[in-house]
Amino acid sequence: MIPAVRSELRKFFTTRLWWGMAIAVFAAAAAFAVLFGIIVEQGTSGGPGGGGVTGDDTQIANTVYTAGIGVSYLLLLTIGILTIGGEFRHKTITATFLATPNRLRAMSAKVVALVVIGVFYGVLSLAGSVAVGSIVLSVIDQPAFPSGEVARTLALSLLVLALWALMGLGLGILIPNQVAALFIGVAVAWIVEPLLGLLLTIWDFSRENIAPYLPTSATNAILNTASQNPDEIRLEWWGGALTLVIYAAVLASFGIWRLTRQDVA
Repeated sequence: MIPAVRSELRKFFTTRLWWGMAIAVFAAAAAFAVLFGIIVEQGTSGGPGGGGVTGDDTQIANTVYTAGIGVSYLLLLTIGILTIGGEFRHKTITATFLATPNRLRAMSAKVVALVVIGVFYGVLSLAGSVAVGSIVLSVIDQPAFPSGEVARTLALSLLVLALWALMGLGLGILIPNQVAALFIGVAVAWIVEPLLGLLLTIWDFSRENIAPYLPTSATNAILNTASQNPDEIRLEWWGGALTLVIYAAVLASFGIWRLTRQDVA
């Protein structure tokens, strides 16, 4: 198992993709920390363009430190898709299964590798957001670490990125065409789901019983960020974590189950 995991990590870290993604994750975290700091300052002070941001000091700190997560989890979703999509596209999946004949072990190695990759990029994201965000918070007269819950949110953000990577793996298996999987995955996560979540808030039943369980809503619940919608209904952080774990487990498990039972060229 360990050699298989090492092989998967080598496949990723010997390409130019990893450092390109690393720069993007770090830069996005730092840039969005500044941007959301400005938004929070205007919203809480009633300045020009203030959107009425609601939240306590802990939620404001969480918002600034995790502002770049929206970009980071899309990148990790992409990495998850490419991890298996590249195998299909370049016809290397056969060689992978020949090197590790037990398909379940081979795919389990991909899961472990993606968790490691997710944590790696999560640490990079936090390095950028906390370094810049703590300065931003001091500038807008907000405490940098108002409570221990901030540390919990930072730790949970690593889990969030790992789970989005696993969702990408499952999606990449279920849609073997890499380009189609990337297009559908990013479009759903970035455009379709936010619009669907907004639509579901129109009716009380869907706002209370469906919208909070969408992946993005569950992610926001885990991170416990400030909100611009006082009527927003969120799960508890552990409920959001459980919801996201279920999404990742279902997608990845079903995809792996299917791949272990189908012929590959």
